[in-house]
Amino acid sequence: MPVRILIAKPGLDGHDRGAKVVSRALRDAGCEVVYSGLHQTPEQIVETAIQEDVDGVGLSVLSGAHMTLFPRVVELLREREADDIVVFGGGIIPDEDMPRLEDAGLAMIFTPGTPLSDITDWVAERFGDTD
Repeated sequence: MPVRILIAKPGLDGHDRGAKVVSRALRDAGCEVVYSGLHQTPEQIVETAIQEDVDGVGLSVLSGAHMTLFPRVVELLREREADDIVVFGGGIIPDEDMPRLEDAGLAMIFTPGTPLSDITDWVAERFGDTD
């Protein structure tokens, strides 16, 4: 069964090109990808993740709200007893925020310029073969 990944754009950030590129790369690597669209609340993202029975949630934020939005998604998954869903993120994330996001439960952070193969390889290693 293919790995199912939700790619989500939390908050007011209106730029989704990177999220769409990552979605396509994961799809091409054999994942089933659900894309949430723009302007999703953490609650909407968690509800979608549970309804779609995903293995992982990839969050993309360019607005600087990552320290609020990313941990909130992890917290809500825990509250819903769905903390087996792995959360990873990407976007413009300062290096000094990385350890705090990891402490908050994010499995990995990808920053601009990360080769798509690094993302697809990480997903394959983290979740097992994507086919």
